[in-house]
Amino acid sequence: MWYHTKLFMASLFQPLKIRDIELKNRIIVSPMCQYSGKDGFANDWHLVHLGSRAVGGAAVVFTEACSVSPEGRITHSDLGIWKNEHIPFLKRITTFIEDQGSIAGIQLAHAGRKASRHAPWEGGAFLTIEEGAWTTLAPSAIPFKDNEPHPSAITELEIQQLIADFKKAAERALLAGFKIVEIHAAHGYLLHEFLSPLSNKRTDQYGGSLENRMRLLVEICKEVREVCTDGLPLFVRISATDWVQDGWKAEDSVILAKTLLNVGVDLIDCSTGGNVSSIQIPVGPLYQVPYAEKIKKEAGILTGAVGMINTTKEAEQIISEQQADVVLLARQFLRDPYFPLHAAKESGIEVDWPVQYERAKK
Repeated sequence: MWYHTKLFMASLFQPLKIRDIELKNRIIVSPMCQYSGKDGFANDWHLVHLGSRAVGGAAVVFTEACSVSPEGRITHSDLGIWKNEHIPFLKRITTFIEDQGSIAGIQLAHAGRKASRHAPWEGGAFLTIEEGAWTTLAPSAIPFKDNEPHPSAITELEIQQLIADFKKAAERALLAGFKIVEIHAAHGYLLHEFLSPLSNKRTDQYGGSLENRMRLLVEICKEVREVCTDGLPLFVRISATDWVQDGWKAEDSVILAKTLLNVGVDLIDCSTGGNVSSIQIPVGPLYQVPYAEKIKKEAGILTGAVGMINTTKEAEQIISEQQADVVLLARQFLRDPYFPLHAAKESGIEVDWPVQYERAKK
């Protein structure tokens, strides 16, 4: 057993079974773009970055967003899973993660109109033709910012190819050893662009009504669920609100969550924003947790809380008060790859450390 209780079992360290996969605690490494690949390939940076968080005791370690097609990348340096050649190094990573007692998860994504850019530390601006820019896709030919190139409105034929790309990427993910697949439908990327009435002005079956705007994500989830065996969990990350009155709202997210639950999605990973460039989001500790709580209670689905969760006390509060079922940490894991081990000690929970590190435990 990984756990040895002392006087109590902190909620943060209670196992959670989702389908056939059991999480040893409620702490998950959130997907974090590293912009350190080449032609979609993972490398030693990703092995060490992800592997060290598994050594640190996380229940699940997610890759960054892995693009399902070359044009779905945010930058030239994104990870990808659009060809079979990507599988071997990803398999090396998942094998190491599992050897440490963690579960390997992958986030599948398409950046939509926010693709074809420089990395953030290079300014994040759109690439020029000379720099290898490509035409971006979106539900409607509306740019993210007024001064940016207009994306191409994706055709229905291209939509069918996109659905096939997600399904094929999921198949490759399983071959690479991933046990949890997450569909990225947040942060202003393509699937979020379809959900939001601010970026989706289509008049076909993929635009207009809420049902139509949800259609693409629902169809993708159905296809990916078909690929994942009944025993493997399927997550979806959403932006629960656009933070704009006429945009995507929390109430829409509840309806979406209920719909996704019915097609085999197991957990909604609750982020916010990213689809409107001019909005000032009130970022602060636990600022997105109310959305995870609302969706959990009103849609009857497992949820994950993410965003500025920095301390053991905050993470424990979220789980113990049943505001969410798991916490996903990003920045805190960059600061401290061994956060779960330190959180266990702080909580009075005895957990196994890697045998190589045992002498430093006390």
